[in-house]
Amino acid sequence: MNASTPPPKGHTPESIARFLAAETARFCTAHPKAAALHRQASRHFLFGVPMHWMADAPSPLPLFVDRAQGVRLHDADGHAIIDFCLGDTGAMFGHAPPPIARALAAFGSQGATTMLPSVAALEVAALLEQRFGLPMWQFTATASDANRFVLRWARAITARRHIVVFNGCYHGTVDDVFVDLAADGSAHTRPSLLGQVHDLAAYTRVVEFNDLPALQAALEAGDVACVITEPVLTNIGMVLPEPGFLDGVRTLTRRHGALLVIDETHTISCGPGGYTAAFGLEPDILVIGKPIAGGTPGAAYGFTADVGARMQAAKDHAPPGHSGIGTTLSAGLLTLRLMRAMLAEVMTESAYAHMFAISRKVAEGLEGAIARHGLPWTVTRIGARCEYQFAPQRPRNGSEARAAFNETLEAALHLALLNRGVLLTPFHNMVLASPAHTMDDAEKLIAAFGDALDGLAAAQAQPA
Repeated sequence: MNASTPPPKGHTPESIARFLAAETARFCTAHPKAAALHRQASRHFLFGVPMHWMADAPSPLPLFVDRAQGVRLHDADGHAIIDFCLGDTGAMFGHAPPPIARALAAFGSQGATTMLPSVAALEVAALLEQRFGLPMWQFTATASDANRFVLRWARAITARRHIVVFNGCYHGTVDDVFVDLAADGSAHTRPSLLGQVHDLAAYTRVVEFNDLPALQAALEAGDVACVITEPVLTNIGMVLPEPGFLDGVRTLTRRHGALLVIDETHTISCGPGGYTAAFGLEPDILVIGKPIAGGTPGAAYGFTADVGARMQAAKDHAPPGHSGIGTTLSAGLLTLRLMRAMLAEVMTESAYAHMFAISRKVAEGLEGAIARHGLPWTVTRIGARCEYQFAPQRPRNGSEARAAFNETLEAALHLALLNRGVLLTPFHNMVLASPAHTMDDAEKLIAAFGDALDGLAAAQAQPA
């Protein structure tokens, strides 16, 4: 539990610990195969998982998945789990949507990567322009790659070294963005980074979200290449932009000659054109990843014609050799065909309308359960994405969102929901709706959440 955060109303650290212990025992009893698989996996993998962060999930043992279809995960112990995590947006439209399955069947035998352009690439670029309004595009394997390359381009075409990020931002595994604000307002490299030898704060300035005066101060020296931001902070809880904030960011970046990069990797939940189209943003560069290739690795970044001309000029005037931009598996033929299927057949207006209805139902149900228990928590929703946070009001910046963290309580609730057949996104309390979810799925999540809160209250009533 975060030492700076008081325990929620009626919940002491001791009662939360009792609740977590009971849910841990319940999980272990129900997952004997997972325990055996974890022992076997520990011989091959760090912490017994293929990627070490998988061990940070709230369950005492990793959940070993056999298959995923629609919004159902089937684990090695035979449980069918309703998935509201959806690969933390990577499978936002469900696991193996039929158009993706058809594309794999039709094109899986026709080659995956050639390092050459394709007709499919032109078709995908046209679909992306239609959605996001940007004419020029490049493709990458992941959104992390896209953000990394965009920062390199921004510095190249502006001849400026500095960038600005917002405290608590999420832009994947890009070194430059792992800079946090300390309590005294100073910037520092995030201490959790492994093997980091450079002072990232030397060229990255960090300010609070929703603080235009701080952004003005960061830009006024005229040495910032770009401001990169999510339109809504999404990985530190959820922080909405205040009215006029994003317009102010656009005004300030133009005034000071800095590019504006909008990272839509999570906020694509807001509609077919993401938050950018839904709210009329005007980025110089836009990044989209995760669900765009149907849950397989694939991402893209788009930009204005003016930025594209500056990029081409920078490359033309650079010495021969590797630009540091691009990877061998970028823009693979099969990946582009999967993107085409997603954009043309899966990420439709009707799909989003259904997702919004499911998400609205979930948000209202969570709010109702929280209110019945008299808890000082809040629920925030944008499109198909909603999240509960352990604070009475929605946080307005990353520092406030971080102060609301309660890791022990979060883990206990996540595990309790998993024990009741529902999976949420680990590391925060996000619920993501898919076209494959039904209202019955939403009702089951709401019921599981209410039952978990009942269990938490019962643990509080137990004698110490």
